[in-house]
Amino acid sequence: MNILVKPIITEKATNDSELYNRYAFVVNKKANKLEIKNAVAKAYGVEIESVRTMNYPVQRNTKFAKSGMVHAMKGAYKKAIVQLAEGESIDFYSNI
Repeated sequence: MNILVKPIITEKATNDSELYNRYAFVVNKKANKLEIKNAVAKAYGVEIESVRTMNYPVQRNTKFAKSGMVHAMKGAYKKAIVQLAEGESIDFYSNI
């Protein structure tokens, strides 16, 4: 089971990483906090203080268009906010 799906690189997540040393990841829906902590520590070689998780439900959208009713769906996912120890950091752009 692959725990880390991808890092979240948005304006808000980047601001959190610069100010508070917190990094956001999309993770496997069945992963718990200990598995996420170990996966991030192994992947990036950093020491982790805490992990916060959030489950986002499926979002369904329906709108009326010229071609009729259009249905859309955005899948469910789990997000983890990882607080790193003082002096640690993750560079997502080092391997570009």
